[in-house]
Amino acid sequence: MELTLLGTGAPDGLPRPGCPCAACAAAVGPLARAATALLVDGALLLDLTPGAALAAARAGHSVSGVRQVLLTHPHDGPAVELPPGLPTAVRVPDGRELVVISGHRVRAVPMDSPGTGYEVTGPDGERLLYLPPGGSPAGAGGAGGRRDRAYDLVAMDVVGRPDALARLRAAGAVGPATDVVAVHLGHEVPPGAELDRQLAAAGARAVPDGTTLVVGEYHAVPDVPRRTLVLGGARSGKSVEAERRLESFPTIEYVATSGTREGDPDWAARITLHRDRRPGSWRTTETCELAPLLAADGPPLLIDCLALWLTDAMDRVGAWDDGTWAETGRAALAERVAELVAAVRATGRQVVLVSNEVGSGVVPATASGRRFRDELGRLNAAVAAECEQVLLVVAGQALVLRG
Repeated sequence: MELTLLGTGAPDGLPRPGCPCAACAAAVGPLARAATALLVDGALLLDLTPGAALAAARAGHSVSGVRQVLLTHPHDGPAVELPPGLPTAVRVPDGRELVVISGHRVRAVPMDSPGTGYEVTGPDGERLLYLPPGGSPAGAGGAGGRRDRAYDLVAMDVVGRPDALARLRAAGAVGPATDVVAVHLGHEVPPGAELDRQLAAAGARAVPDGTTLVVGEYHAVPDVPRRTLVLGGARSGKSVEAERRLESFPTIEYVATSGTREGDPDWAARITLHRDRRPGSWRTTETCELAPLLAADGPPLLIDCLALWLTDAMDRVGAWDDGTWAETGRAALAERVAELVAAVRATGRQVVLVSNEVGSGVVPATASGRRFRDELGRLNAAVAAECEQVLLVVAGQALVLRG
């Protein structure tokens, strides 16, 4: 089954007409995207968009052989002119199936928002799933409850609905070999290489308008790093970046090393903000005992953050007192750090670790402050050495240091 993406953009396209934002300003040449429409084997058109016939011609195809035109979502604005010879565009009622004269079988998948998804099975049995913008399959069974095998290809709004991808993975509808292609890309997505990096972290990819894919053909699925360290300063966006890397996976164990601070309303507000931002399917573990978690089997870990873990470790060994530090604290802390680094090295779990990057500004006024700064720098360097990918977040922008 051959799939041609006549467009890969949001319904308004990219750039959005009249929009002055940075993403739209950068969307020129190959980064410009028309509204998403898919041509399947030249016989089935999923979503009718302005210029579909011209887009097909630019991709080396024709819409003259299209036998069925299906719509996935309500179309605002003026009606799209139907190219001559094409059948009337329709939406299939949820749950209904139809057979196209070309031999393709189509099933309408109910969504949790206005719109319809389509599962398409080719004459040779390849299966693709196409979801509308902002849509996720309704119910707990993923794409209509079909769990017999994973789809060969899924085209969906990965950036806007990472939770939909997580649910498809949980239902077995997306497996390790599924080619996940991001569509409905609008000006909310970062341009260029940053989009590719974010999608790769979700095991997905984007392709230019006009790309033709063979459904079921082997394609190297983007590698998701097993161990990632995300560094950044205060309010840099490092925690958001770490959470983004795991939000398209179904079950995550969020490890909070912050503990509780009685009588500190500001700290309580910070913890609440973090908790509310995380998907409801994530479970939270509050502990600084990280080595046993890293050694155990289980879902991916998000550990936030190593700076607070180090604070706890220094508390335990009496590192704040100069005398204790010189006598026993330095050696005891080194032992505890070595245990953590060894656990990161040996873990079989996917893990994303967050830590503060310090030492680039004012030198702390106290010996204990300088001690913490130095030890955190050493800890970050040791953990980074064990991670396949290391990111530095500055002003909300992620810079790839490794990977």
